[in-house]
Amino acid sequence: MESSSTSLKRLKFGKLKVVRRRLLQRYEHQPFISCLAGFYSCRWKRYQRRRTEPGKCCCKTRECIFFPLLVGAFCFSLIFLYMWSEAKNDYNNFDWYNYGNLGFWFLWSLVLLIVAAILFTYITLLLVLAMCLLAEGQQLYLHWSHKIGTFLVLGFSITALFILSVLWGDQWKTVRLSFQITAPYLHIGAITIMVLLSWPVALHAIRAHKKVVQVIIVGPYLAILLFLFLIPLGMYSPCIREMGTLGPKPALIGHRGAPMLAPENTEMSFQKTVEHGADGLETDVTISYDGVPFLMHDSTLRRTTNIKEVYPNDTAQNAALFSWDTLQELNAGTWFLKVLWLEDDMRSFVQSVAPGFQQTIGRKVPVEDLLMDNIVKLNLPYTEMSSEDIRKYAERNITTNFYVISEPWLFSLAWCSGAHSVTTNAVHTLKNLSQPLFLMTPQQYNIMWILTDLTSVLLISLIFALHWWRERSFSCCAHDDDPMLESGTYNKFRTELSDMPATMA
Repeated sequence: MESSSTSLKRLKFGKLKVVRRRLLQRYEHQPFISCLAGFYSCRWKRYQRRRTEPGKCCCKTRECIFFPLLVGAFCFSLIFLYMWSEAKNDYNNFDWYNYGNLGFWFLWSLVLLIVAAILFTYITLLLVLAMCLLAEGQQLYLHWSHKIGTFLVLGFSITALFILSVLWGDQWKTVRLSFQITAPYLHIGAITIMVLLSWPVALHAIRAHKKVVQVIIVGPYLAILLFLFLIPLGMYSPCIREMGTLGPKPALIGHRGAPMLAPENTEMSFQKTVEHGADGLETDVTISYDGVPFLMHDSTLRRTTNIKEVYPNDTAQNAALFSWDTLQELNAGTWFLKVLWLEDDMRSFVQSVAPGFQQTIGRKVPVEDLLMDNIVKLNLPYTEMSSEDIRKYAERNITTNFYVISEPWLFSLAWCSGAHSVTTNAVHTLKNLSQPLFLMTPQQYNIMWILTDLTSVLLISLIFALHWWRERSFSCCAHDDDPMLESGTYNKFRTELSDMPATMA
């Protein structure tokens, strides 16, 4: 009887050691989990840990429905932030458009960029917290305030994308052009995200006992991963080219001078352009009411002069209806070489009086028509940039100029595409570029692509193997510590311990 009592005490003491060890392991990890849940669920003091059981959903039905909205808000905010970041080249046009409608000047483009960045950062942090909780096998309980924030981010991003698509649809052409520069880096970033996501995916897939659940978890993940692995096969960039095939740097033509350094279409603006080594000047000519040519781009004088102060009742009047004497009373500098195209019906006249004058057209037309009209240069918006068209025109000695290019990445793309010149607001910046920002040989790109894919496969395989080993080792060790655990006692204890409040731990 005494021997039996001693054995029972030893058994209880052994179980107590196992419980104590498990409890201490839980306690040591509890602050990290509590911190994650505190930011995500706003449960700082009374957070109760609820682990996701094998084969069960990561959260309740309501949370399962909301989680895709969180992912959707992240995706739409990312798309908008990327689109608006790549639109930086045209911020000036956006701000002037708002000025024309609102009547006052403000950097709306910069404000929109800051708002987009803040909202994206906020929704990204929420998604990262959710992924970390899932990686720890915890259930998700997003606080109602964050749910409101998620709806705001989603609504703002979708609305902004819709409005910009309607009013400024050409910006999607800029996005497509940007992929020719950023796609290789976006590919690496997407693969990196998939590697990080492999941790919670592997955890929940290995814990699930049903094959159907495992396929539901792993299937979409592997499909997306395979798609990302194969994306480089369809990538194209003129900046991925053989060594020594890069053409000369495009000539830089100051757009109305140097409007980032001095008031546009002024003598100072042209002087600044020449000082920074531009290859040419672009300007706009209007004829005054009494026949005097003067430099003016807009139809009115409202934006570039102080006409609102001198003639407040004539701000909407066409600039060509003012006499030269009246124009001389205005100041075109208090705010802040040629004519590139002609009307088609004037070309024959210009050709007859000035046979050596080089004529330019502002749209793509067949080569035969250009040669017939003695047109030797195309002046196109940068959104129509195509290395194939540039090459086709160049074969018939027709050069191509693109406007307005001020961002280094866009100038790099024009350089790689073979553009002969660009019209820019930033001669002082682009003049310092000695080569395109992104330039590599096909061999170098293939090595980068293959190494990225192989490294990701290795890391993902190791993560899956680690989770399989941990779950298998945990299960074996649990049965070795206490024979009673085989009957389900340990699983019950583990569930009860998982539900234990942090204060008790």
